[in-house]
Amino acid sequence: MPWNPEALPDLGGRTYAVTGGNAGIGYFVAEQLAAAGGRVVILGRSPQRLGAAVEAIRREIPAAEIATIPLDLADLDSVASAAAALTALDRLDGLIENAGISAPGRQRTTTRQGLELAVGTNHLGHFALTALSLPVLAATPGSRVVSVGSIMTRRAGFDLDDLLSERSYNPRQAYVRSKHAVQMFGFELDRRLRHADSGVRSIVVHPGLGLDGASPRRAGINEPTPLARIAGRLLTPLAQGKHRSARVAVRATVDPDAEGGQYYGPARRGVGLPVPLQPPQVDLDPDLAARLWTRSQELTGVDFPVTAGRS
Repeated sequence: MPWNPEALPDLGGRTYAVTGGNAGIGYFVAEQLAAAGGRVVILGRSPQRLGAAVEAIRREIPAAEIATIPLDLADLDSVASAAAALTALDRLDGLIENAGISAPGRQRTTTRQGLELAVGTNHLGHFALTALSLPVLAATPGSRVVSVGSIMTRRAGFDLDDLLSERSYNPRQAYVRSKHAVQMFGFELDRRLRHADSGVRSIVVHPGLGLDGASPRRAGINEPTPLARIAGRLLTPLAQGKHRSARVAVRATVDPDAEGGQYYGPARRGVGLPVPLQPPQVDLDPDLAARLWTRSQELTGVDFPVTAGRS
């Protein structure tokens, strides 16, 4: 049967963590998982925005089980603290790596540890978080890591030799490079988990094009202006509400038939129901991914405890 995003499986007794679940697409991922009965842990930088997300979800779902963990992906010390909090949970059925920076700025800036901001946040922060959270994921039967890439990876290539944009910097290029790294990491993680006979699945998604103006209003989270609403209607053929974009990551997280190594996105490029797709070919290159893995360990100082292997 076709996947129905409005009839999710009962998620009672399961726990899901969503990075960046306090805003945008990530908020609607958290809301949809909570609506299906899942316990949701939202990770984000701002205590105020985390609190607003909890309030918004509880207005929609009064019985929702929601918790929060502070996380700044641009600070590896914060990543380590967040991972420690996750590993203290009794279970973790899904880690949805949604948070990210889409506009890193006209001038090259860096994370607290001196890494280019887009790659440091979008990829390297999540790489470290996944590695350090693996114990609780491995201890939870059928758990999943869902890496959120971008449709923009179809429009530009990937240069591992200038991963941190040290030779030349362009904000759009840095963002796309970071999302190629996210997707490549997700597929390499799947290969390594399979080689290790792990029960954890790694699935990669791109959410398409989500607009606030086409999304439901949520006080304190999503309050589009009348002009944004008009733009949302005009762009309907190309983009959709963020609640619909969120369905891609939700399907990858809870569909019983989803397999490790799959790539999900909207059926019609930026819009539509979530379906399996073919990812950019470069992101499937196992040799390039192995080099990225090694480089990511070096840059983060985190030894990822899953050995290399080829299925």
